[in-house]
Amino acid sequence: MNYEPKIHYRKSIRLKEYDYRNANWYYITICTGNRINWFGKIKESKIVLSQVGKKVKEYWEQIPMHFNYCDLDYYVIMPNHLHGIIIINNHKIVETRRAVQLNTPTDNHQIKLITPAKNIYFSKISPQKGHLGIIIRTFKSAVKKYCNQIGLNKFNWQRNYYEHIIHNESDLYNIRKYTELNPLKWELDEYYQK
Repeated sequence: MNYEPKIHYRKSIRLKEYDYRNANWYYITICTGNRINWFGKIKESKIVLSQVGKKVKEYWEQIPMHFNYCDLDYYVIMPNHLHGIIIINNHKIVETRRAVQLNTPTDNHQIKLITPAKNIYFSKISPQKGHLGIIIRTFKSAVKKYCNQIGLNKFNWQRNYYEHIIHNESDLYNIRKYTELNPLKWELDEYYQK
């Protein structure tokens, strides 16, 4: 199928002029595809995690180990979505650059150094190191890969994720309270599915 801008256009929900590598606190919501309850169920106002839900918890908590420039704050895993606060600390980002070279032997047994060409197009549109999108994409990919490995090939994520930049202490307090109380209000939740 050919690309048709009127049909295939996907509007970004990100702020156009905002750099998501900025040191800040971000409130994130990530949903499963079709809001299917893959992560567990609410029982007596508490989440009982499924096998997939336990892996989501494990991978979420490992984010700071893979991205040393970020920390986590409050989070909650619900049956079909996750709410969490990610803190990006730019002062922790250490940029290391080195030329990538592939060593290939030639017929006369000398090593020929090959440096791959940069893809300028993708380097302009892809999120850069330290970007919130990289963290979310890596997390979602790891969970999807795990689900495929255990035979849950139908598991999928909703295409995007919701993010809110936390502006002040009052905003942070309200988000933490909402996150903490989310399991108590599951049946009233906009993401609720039986």
